[in-house]
Amino acid sequence: MDLVFRDAEVVDGTGGASYRADVAIDGGRIAAIVKEGAAAGCQRPTARRVVDAEGLALSPGFIDMHAHSDLALLRDPDHSAKAAQGVTLEVLGQDGLSYAPVDDRTLAEVRKAITGWNGSGDDIDFDWRTVGEYLDRLDRGIAVNAAYLVPQGTVRMHAVGWDDRPATESELNHMRRLVAEGMEQGAVGMSSGLTYTPGMYAKDAELTDLCRVVAGYGGYYCPHHRSYGAGALEAYEEMVRLTREAGCALHLAHATMNFGVNEGRAPELLALLDEALDAGSDISLDTYPYTPGCTTLVAVLPSWASEGGPEAVLARLRDDETAERIRHHLEVLGSDGCHGVPMDWDTIEVSGVSEATLADWVGRRVDGWATARRLLLEDRLGTTILQHVGHEENVRTIMRHRVHTGGSDGILQGLKPHPRAYGTFPQYLGRYVRDLGVLTLEDCVAHLTSRPAARLGLTDRGRIREGHRADLVLFDPRTVGAGATYESPRTLPTGIPHVLINGEFVMEDGKRTSALAGRSVRRTR
Repeated sequence: MDLVFRDAEVVDGTGGASYRADVAIDGGRIAAIVKEGAAAGCQRPTARRVVDAEGLALSPGFIDMHAHSDLALLRDPDHSAKAAQGVTLEVLGQDGLSYAPVDDRTLAEVRKAITGWNGSGDDIDFDWRTVGEYLDRLDRGIAVNAAYLVPQGTVRMHAVGWDDRPATESELNHMRRLVAEGMEQGAVGMSSGLTYTPGMYAKDAELTDLCRVVAGYGGYYCPHHRSYGAGALEAYEEMVRLTREAGCALHLAHATMNFGVNEGRAPELLALLDEALDAGSDISLDTYPYTPGCTTLVAVLPSWASEGGPEAVLARLRDDETAERIRHHLEVLGSDGCHGVPMDWDTIEVSGVSEATLADWVGRRVDGWATARRLLLEDRLGTTILQHVGHEENVRTIMRHRVHTGGSDGILQGLKPHPRAYGTFPQYLGRYVRDLGVLTLEDCVAHLTSRPAARLGLTDRGRIREGHRADLVLFDPRTVGAGATYESPRTLPTGIPHVLINGEFVMEDGKRTSALAGRSVRRTR
């Protein structure tokens, strides 16, 4: 054998009780599992390398169901932000906005639109246009594996532009074709950002039509739905109804209940989902184990202010009369970009800027519309923010649900990113398993491994079984924890000495190796 983990406490991803065993790896796959007390005559496996795992837990690699590493995987071969957490697979193309499929115009526009998520991309050679070409680019070698969702907002940008209107039949056919091509080339589903333009301009009939295309390929729909604040329950119900009509599986992105109007209302969401599940709907969800959200500052503006694209937004912000209309929508009416809730500026903390001269703003609260307007103009919409609007009770309630999975929603840009980017998975294992007992270790690992693997249709990942790919994490349940904090958000976790992808060490003795063992993970029929 290539490798044996000796005397590991195996947490196999099924949710069943852990057990002590030797686990042998050969050729990038799990070759043998010999449990303690195996029948007489069953020899313990030997290997060229043996790792003493006494007192440590061995689990399948963690799957980040909501990641924003679309350019980070190409920009940063190290990518310890995820590798050090034990993440062995990320799902990209989230919130309806990413970099494929595009033409030259769409690529230029989407780069401007999500600079706050991924940077400007000036350091990236955009030598792809289709989903398949992007996945081929990942296959040259990346830190961790990656799957991809066709981004509905980018598709609409490509076919319709930035207009707030129904698509024509010709434009709808164009979008159907782009989604079908993306699915044929290996995408696992389609995402939407229904508080982000231009994806939010799509009505339900248009989304249902595209979901039917996704369903035809066995994929799933992953919406950032129309509200996580006022009207959140109605927005969740809309997605359940829409996908049921389309016959499409549904995975709810960062399924939170935020803002003061939703404090203590998580059970109402779960009751809605349970009713749909019991009626036969195929639903799952992901969350991150923190209360603040993270997005771009421009995202909170009303949708009418973003019609026409980034340059049109900047023009409106420069005009005093229009800027006053924007302020009124934000502070009085409740912007649809801010989930229908009137803006409380005290909840907005600057986490990153694109313009270096504005760096002093990072870590400070936005003190009103005048400051927000200045930042948007001077940073050319590149400002990222933390929005402190979550509720711990809701976070704990939702993570216990039977279809829950883990997703970091990790934005890696900015001087002070949300700590979830570097800490989500050890935060689950340390704070919510060991310290608070919200989940058992076995149940939590299932949330982070086999459940997301099942959603992605992966038959040889997500569990420790003979023949499965050796995407594995060895961690210490006694010390595992998120090092990242709001003050030091790029601190790596503790208690995770080894991480393997396809049997190759990407983390060894707590340090990142030079391995680029990750590849694209493509949907298959």
